[in-house]
Amino acid sequence: MQVEISTRHGHLTPEQHDYVKAKAEKLLKYFNRLMAIEVAVEPQKHAWQVEILISAEHKHDFVAIEAGPTPEVAMDQCAHKVEQQLRRYKEKLQDHKGDIPQGGQPRSSDLPEPPPAP
Repeated sequence: MQVEISTRHGHLTPEQHDYVKAKAEKLLKYFNRLMAIEVAVEPQKHAWQVEILISAEHKHDFVAIEAGPTPEVAMDQCAHKVEQQLRRYKEKLQDHKGDIPQGGQPRSSDLPEPPPAP
């Protein structure tokens, strides 16, 4: 898994770069089948904008964009937003096995067995 950090029209200090990278790498604990994480940091007039693009297995992409007064604050907000997306997706993958089919009728394997004949 690779983490790519780019800055548009500006630069980050080494401390800010390390902070952004560490935050991006922590996203793996929410969903371990991530292929690549791209973080774009852009200074604006009175704020910083952070955009996170995540590619996961099976062509699923996650995107979050946030702005804040510093790159660190914007990264925190953006990471929180994408964490929620990853959690929802992971829950959806894990919960689909026990759901009732769309017809609303439980599968025959889900029905209780009839009592044995005496």
